[in-house]
Amino acid sequence: MKKKERAEAIGAILDQMLPDPPIPLDHRDPFTLLCAVVLSAQCTDVRVNKTTPDLFALADTPEAMAKLDPQVVEEIIRPCGLAPAKSKALVGLSKIIVEKHQGVVPDRFEELEELPGVGHKTASVVMNHAFGSPAFPVDTHIHRLAWRWKLSSGRSVKETERDLKAVWPEESWGRRHLQMIYFGRQWCPARGHKAEECPICSLYGRKELFRSK
Repeated sequence: MKKKERAEAIGAILDQMLPDPPIPLDHRDPFTLLCAVVLSAQCTDVRVNKTTPDLFALADTPEAMAKLDPQVVEEIIRPCGLAPAKSKALVGLSKIIVEKHQGVVPDRFEELEELPGVGHKTASVVMNHAFGSPAFPVDTHIHRLAWRWKLSSGRSVKETERDLKAVWPEESWGRRHLQMIYFGRQWCPARGHKAEECPICSLYGRKELFRSK
């Protein structure tokens, strides 16, 4: 089976098991989503969701966040890890949004990636889930699954993003991103993975379905 055919088969399983996956980070608008994604770097979504209510109670707009002392933000977000860098990023990106974008989170990749603490993956999440623009955010977990499912070579996250975009239609990218996150957590984890119990990996034994070409 060719890669695109394999992707279609995997996509059908994902659609059956996770037809409408929610965004795992609690947010109310593009700004709160942006902040939550910045905080999620090397941190679990559960921890972020426990931390953001206190942060957003203090500042849930770029204008309010830009006025805060980074040390105040640092104390609140400390449970998320990397607090010094993340606090400076949140205050810094808020100032830029206020000064350069009239207090509105930009809806272009180039402008998002210019903000402190915002890389391509973070920008992709915001572009897709806040603005509905085609994007396929790839984190280390999706990178791992793409390699495990033989949808990408695993050489780099950038290459994985390109490969996944090539095998699934543009309108499915956001859904596939979320489906892979939830599926990986529940059925295809990095550690303690049992291929024979995974609804996707168990199919690799069926040569007629998953033989590589």
